[in-house]
Amino acid sequence: MLDTKTIRSNTEVVLIGAGIMSATLGLILKELQPDIKIQIFERLDIAAAESSDAWNNAGTGHSAFCELNYTPEAEDGSIDPKKAISIAESFEVSRQFWTYLVEQNKLPSPEKFIKSIPHMSFVWGEKNVEYLKKRFETLQANQLFKDMVFSTDFAQLKEWMPLVMDGRDASEKVAATAMAIGTDVNFGELTRNIFTYLSKLEGVTIHYNHEVRKIKRHDDAKWRLKITDLASGQKMKVYTKFLFIGAGGGSLPLLEKADVPEGEGYGGFPVSGQWLKCINPEVIAKHKVKVYGKASVGTPPMSVPHIDSRMINGEKQLLFGPFAGFSTRFLKNGSYSDLPLSITTDNIFPMISAGLKNIPLTKYLIEQVRQSPEDRMNALREYVPGAESKDWVIERAGQRVQVIKRDKKEGGILEFGTEVIATEDGSLSVLLGASPGASTAVSIMVDLVGRCFKDQFASKEWQDKLKVMIPSHGQKLNENPELSDQIRKHTAEVLKLNQ
Repeated sequence: MLDTKTIRSNTEVVLIGAGIMSATLGLILKELQPDIKIQIFERLDIAAAESSDAWNNAGTGHSAFCELNYTPEAEDGSIDPKKAISIAESFEVSRQFWTYLVEQNKLPSPEKFIKSIPHMSFVWGEKNVEYLKKRFETLQANQLFKDMVFSTDFAQLKEWMPLVMDGRDASEKVAATAMAIGTDVNFGELTRNIFTYLSKLEGVTIHYNHEVRKIKRHDDAKWRLKITDLASGQKMKVYTKFLFIGAGGGSLPLLEKADVPEGEGYGGFPVSGQWLKCINPEVIAKHKVKVYGKASVGTPPMSVPHIDSRMINGEKQLLFGPFAGFSTRFLKNGSYSDLPLSITTDNIFPMISAGLKNIPLTKYLIEQVRQSPEDRMNALREYVPGAESKDWVIERAGQRVQVIKRDKKEGGILEFGTEVIATEDGSLSVLLGASPGASTAVSIMVDLVGRCFKDQFASKEWQDKLKVMIPSHGQKLNENPELSDQIRKHTAEVLKLNQ
């Protein structure tokens, strides 16, 4: 018979969601303060089953080497590199932290979660070739992109990516850039490895199959969570000084439950995804790079197509996409009522306003949903001219919730990046949004710790420890060539990226 008595517990930190963000934050806090008590709650029965899973994200190890949407072209034709540089800096921070964990034997062999693979951008047509050349010249002038190579030579491009060039007219205007130091990251494997390590530490408890039903400020110093064990029905009340919500698409409903002023006006727009997955081993073996293209005019950043060589669960895979769609679910394993239930009096106006201003996105999603299998194959053949339908199948990808937030001028705006919300007292923080999230998780979490643990973060003890974990902490690698070269060399050696 079920014990109906509610279990009560106290802790210093609660992390909701067992994805890469919670894993990274939990480990950083445990490194900075080994005696800290942490409880982690995950609705599903395993870690990293949603956005962090390898099938549900791009796995590029986003470093802005090949993603053209990070380098927009202004009306005057100039290229803005700021976002690309920022993302490249953040990924270098992630590499340093992972290197530290491998050196300390806190992560297993790095080949399990990270591989070396060239990152390339590929375009065709005179205007796009001109854009790519300007992008190359702008980025290569920066330390973090100094090794980028540009080519319009058909033979060279065929050597780089034979699958993409076979069957193409040699007279066609084409161009590509290449960065040999790109990586492929299995964030699902990385996340599960971190949680495996955390679970062995004193003061850390991970609860799977547990759903947070209510969140309420208990007093000035604590939050009270009401949680249900989905397997047994057992109820829990957990009191914590600090609460982090990193539940992917599930973060917005939980933010609304917390009912804090900082969360007012936020809404979410869910977008589903699909890949075309190659099932022909000969075709898979022929492609050994990540190739990103240019989004069509008027389409959103999420529509950037790529033909992508991946390592997933020890097997080489070849994916093309993503193909977007619309679902009212906020999570791949969510409910169709997620979107309607998220609409409140606080966010309905920003959501309507953002919707009216993003009609092209709605049109794009409708077109994507209506695509036939042949439509998808035709999109693939723009990148792989010789692609045959029998070699490719549809694979369901992850669910993303794009952030909608209140804006004084626009009423409501749709954000395609990652948004971190923190209460004024630093007792609660919520992560919303998507790309380039996972690849920049370490930078995001270090910044979050600085905002929510201000006094400890400023202490000499924590700052010294951060510099051990992240040697470039407090410095910009793009502005320090010697340090940049030194750190890239060291992380490549430890993470076995030179092989």
